[in-house]
Amino acid sequence: MMTISRSRSFTAITVLFVTLPSTFVSAFCAPSSGESMVQLLRSRALLLSTTSSDTSFWRSNQDCWRPDVRDVERISFGQPAKKKGTGSRGIPHRLNEDERRSFDQARRQGFLQVTGSAWRSQRRDAPLLNTYRSLSDARGKPAIVLHKLSPTSSGDNEDKLVVDLSPLRFPEDFDTVGNELKAIVQAEYNLESFMYSGEEEEDSEDEGLDIVETEDQYETRPIYQLPPFLVGWNVSRQDGKKIGKYLAETFDTIEKSASNSKKQRGVKPGKGRRSGGYGIG
Repeated sequence: MMTISRSRSFTAITVLFVTLPSTFVSAFCAPSSGESMVQLLRSRALLLSTTSSDTSFWRSNQDCWRPDVRDVERISFGQPAKKKGTGSRGIPHRLNEDERRSFDQARRQGFLQVTGSAWRSQRRDAPLLNTYRSLSDARGKPAIVLHKLSPTSSGDNEDKLVVDLSPLRFPEDFDTVGNELKAIVQAEYNLESFMYSGEEEEDSEDEGLDIVETEDQYETRPIYQLPPFLVGWNVSRQDGKKIGKYLAETFDTIEKSASNSKKQRGVKPGKGRRSGGYGIG
């Protein structure tokens, strides 16, 4: 029978030993003759999921320019941000009532759910995606989005789940983190993935946004001037929500204390609604 000492140091060591994941040994030992590589990958995925708060395969750059969470909330209502660069005239961020509910729900669930591309014709853009990406950048976390698509003519309902790694602001890590993420989801859910870097294709209509590609710009530029780096999967609606929750726990994107945002006093439409009023959409 194990006895636990009253000593502070011994207690700490005992707790550390007891709380180590049981898969630690199996994930790093060579597979036996009857153990398949798939089982080994599943063990590694389980190990990573049980230590989601430990950034063992991803990291976030904290020594760079980032917006403030409160400023992201302000521009989502059309108010000016206190920190210069948080918003832009060419990038709408102001949310309507439906988008506000989705935004608040995403903060509590850890991933955003949108219908299709979340495009809003009145703004000629997707304010909800822009705002959620800015929020992810402010928190230094990847942006996880489930795009719920309409059923095809054959009756299939295949959605797209994507993870944008650009808010981590470590471009030299994107390929490594993306490949590790693909391996984890492949082992856990047996799904093939795709990767896409926004550097490969830019919209010619984004005039004046100065989209940049150099690594040093990730230190100083706002997120809307940086290309996305996406890892994604074609999923069913049920699997999309399940994997979205799994990834939210892995990247610690859930805000348990987040409450429904309320319209602040003094918010008015402003001039140039097409440009978002206040110049920040």
